[in-house]
Amino acid sequence: MTANEDQEMELEALRSIYEGDEVFKEISPVSFQFRIGELEDSKAFILDVTWPETYPETAPQISLDAFFNNRISAETKQLILSRLEEQAQANLGTAMMYTLFEWAKENQESLMENHKAVVTAVTLASNSDNTTSSPIARKKEKKEQLTKAQKRRMISRTDNKGELPRGWDWVDVIKHLSKTGGKDDD
Repeated sequence: MTANEDQEMELEALRSIYEGDEVFKEISPVSFQFRIGELEDSKAFILDVTWPETYPETAPQISLDAFFNNRISAETKQLILSRLEEQAQANLGTAMMYTLFEWAKENQESLMENHKAVVTAVTLASNSDNTTSSPIARKKEKKEQLTKAQKRRMISRTDNKGELPRGWDWVDVIKHLSKTGGKDDD
């Protein structure tokens, strides 16, 4: 069999195994994402796998560059990639995607045992925002800008004090009466 035929057969097998499974995503016929662990799990990660033209005779390209993995330290990423490369080298010449995914799922704890969450710029920015909350508070206090037409409509509805006349919105009156009841409900 040629490499293309092997790839087509493995692609068909992956589609049938992971059909409807949210952990597997086919980006293209030669590129896939597989999530190891649950979304809420702090030790979960996403594998980006791309097949070169000569796959399965050569190892697939594996990366952890997905945005989901930004909280994983570079050392942990390197450990995961090196261990997966070892598995890929051991399975050269055979369809190995399912084997790699299942191996990663089974060994997630050992792969992530030294995992320490990376402090990102987003969390640092939110912490620094708390110390300088006065500029942000001013920004939040800004009122919604009205167009001239909206201002004219608002003025035409109000009296000289800027208040709306009593009962101007009959829907609100009905809602109020339905909540409080009428005179007969005593």
